[in-house]
Amino acid sequence: MLKITKEAALAYHEGERPGKIEVKPTKPYRTQTDLSLAYSPGVAYPCLEIQNNENDAYKYTNKGNLVAVISNGTAVLGLGDIGAMSGKPVMEGKGLLFKIYGGIDVFDIEVNEKDPVKFCETVERIAPSFGGINLEDIKAPECFYIEERLKKNLDIPVMHDDQHGTAIISAAGLKNALEVAGKDIKKAKLVINGAGAAAISCTKLYVALGVKKENILMLDSHGVITTDRTDLNPEKAIFATNRKDVHTLEEALKDADVFVGLSRGNILSKDMIRSMASNPIVFALANPVPEISYEDALDSRPDVIMSTGRSDYPNQINNVIGFPYIFRGALDVHAKAINEEMKMAAVHAIADLAKQPIPDVVNEVYHINDLSFGPKYFIPKPIDPRLITAVSAAVAKAAVESGVARTPIKDWDKYKENLKQLLGQESKFTRTLHATAARHPQRIVFAEGGHPTMMKAAVQAKQEGICFPILLGNPDRLNRLANRLKLDLTGIKIIDMRADKEQGKRAKFAKHMSEKLERQGYTFEEAYDKMYERNYFGMSMVENGDADGFITGLYTKYSNTIKVAKEVIGIRPGFKTFATMHILDTKKGIYYISDTLINRHPDENVLYDIARLSADAVRFFNDKPVMAMISYSNFGTDTIGSPQKVHAAVEKMQQEFPDLAVDGEMQVNFAMDKKLRDDKYPFTRLKGKNVNTLIFSNMSSANGSYKLLQALNSDAEIIGPIQMGLKKPIHFTDFECSVRDIVNITAVAAIDAYVEKIKNSKK
Repeated sequence: MLKITKEAALAYHEGERPGKIEVKPTKPYRTQTDLSLAYSPGVAYPCLEIQNNENDAYKYTNKGNLVAVISNGTAVLGLGDIGAMSGKPVMEGKGLLFKIYGGIDVFDIEVNEKDPVKFCETVERIAPSFGGINLEDIKAPECFYIEERLKKNLDIPVMHDDQHGTAIISAAGLKNALEVAGKDIKKAKLVINGAGAAAISCTKLYVALGVKKENILMLDSHGVITTDRTDLNPEKAIFATNRKDVHTLEEALKDADVFVGLSRGNILSKDMIRSMASNPIVFALANPVPEISYEDALDSRPDVIMSTGRSDYPNQINNVIGFPYIFRGALDVHAKAINEEMKMAAVHAIADLAKQPIPDVVNEVYHINDLSFGPKYFIPKPIDPRLITAVSAAVAKAAVESGVARTPIKDWDKYKENLKQLLGQESKFTRTLHATAARHPQRIVFAEGGHPTMMKAAVQAKQEGICFPILLGNPDRLNRLANRLKLDLTGIKIIDMRADKEQGKRAKFAKHMSEKLERQGYTFEEAYDKMYERNYFGMSMVENGDADGFITGLYTKYSNTIKVAKEVIGIRPGFKTFATMHILDTKKGIYYISDTLINRHPDENVLYDIARLSADAVRFFNDKPVMAMISYSNFGTDTIGSPQKVHAAVEKMQQEFPDLAVDGEMQVNFAMDKKLRDDKYPFTRLKGKNVNTLIFSNMSSANGSYKLLQALNSDAEIIGPIQMGLKKPIHFTDFECSVRDIVNITAVAAIDAYVEKIKNSKK
């Protein structure tokens, strides 16, 4: 387990700027007009609209995306009653989680009031500011009164996450754990150790899920809660048993199916677990020290199905799996409450998600390649990007169906797409790429079939219907790798280009290549030897019609791949070079950057070719090119070196394509700032236009630009490299590419191949 020291934690919170959250403007504010619209006199108009219709606050303010995280500091984490101010770091942390997982803004509010009536009065007075209220770290039994009163008196979602967050996640885990264990929820015997706010709420939700109340034994610090005890509050009394034969935890656990611990560490022994029924389910949720350690639980018996509250063991019950997405769904329909239907919808959505194939990002973060539904994985990981769409949509839909939504969602597919875009998981551009490719899937060869990333990408591309994958490599080795990665290669063709049975193809490809290049000194024997290499063989498959497109680059240096592509495929007629483009999909729009990988020091003729190829590529992506050719000077202010080359290439482009919006040379800030450019240089062909295509004067500049954005973790999604200028759809990756990157490139290759077929059919 990662050790967190006091010094490191304090340094993290202090840093260059104290705390963990900040407020950022969402509207322009640089000019006097901006400020007049933002405040006086412009702000008066939305105020009057809201006066006429209070619901317009959702339209004109941030109310619909603003949650208050409110606490009085009486039950802070494992620290207890440390006071409102002392709990502020926790509330800020909660705000951070809301933002990074749900895209929700938060004001943390620490109320210095322990009296529950006065506390509620305070919250009720400030509630109009918010779209929802998350109660946090308030001790029992006061928390029950506070939540119930606020839910009754306020018309916005109110949820005490310590109760319901744990309940929802653990209920989803319980549902799946019982399925893994082969147990019927209606017959399962549960022992709940702990009777605080979380335990009461969890148990209520378990009953709603199907657990029979008569099959539950709950314990507090005095032992089993029985009907003959006189010290019970109303919440505990709900789960009192009339059994007279059980008083201790040890007695309660005999033949039990499930143990849920919401109490304190190290109170559960190995012998107690051994006394439980077969395939016992143990949720040891005390944190940071569980009721029994993961190692001791597994050592007690091999059939135990275990969950804890810790991130360093499987099946973590973590509230972050729930609350950002529950509030997200509630806010998006302007819900008046978070009701039982919405909570149950979240339970089923979380449980169902654990049964679906694991996204690559989860494997990358947790360094695990073999996650699949079973004893070691029955709860989604907190980092799973699908949670926001699965849970938020389920909660929003339940809000609509149960009648608490002010603004029903009409297009659920569009809503899910918007959720993905909210956190930058997926853009309209990439969805369009995938959908277009899936309409006409092509045969795509993956050169490095034995590379885990390439194999995962091929499988995912097939699952999405983007292509019919062909993997190059030894079939035995590839199948062993697939088994290890738990990938299904059914329907995916594997070709071993070095196998004896491929002699005929090697000879066919070598003959074609040697005849094409005979004036360049190629012999059949030399060409035949090269066909043992994946790039020569795979590109020859495309060249000879045995495949439609080719993906390579995870192992091979670009210099070698470029050489092979020129020899086997060749450059498009009318061009002297080929090039690559990277696409930046940003919140401000799509930008195309060239040439990022092929031409190191292009002269004016090569720059001219790159510009023409880039214009064609932008049109290929159904966009209209508005092109700036970039250097370090503006319009002839420097007449030597790269500015002169760019200047000459621009002049040629403008002569050959008078209707194309292309100009330069110019500095990148003038290209990107329309107002600055138009004020300073009103004569350009780009006047009044937003540039979307940047042609750099050399590869270093283009490559460095997109990689700088990548390194800075900008909001831009980077797609590429996209090949431009070869006769056939040959596309490149590099060793840094993720599965998602390769799937995106595969979609481009498939579309490229289909377009190539359409062109050839018209000749």
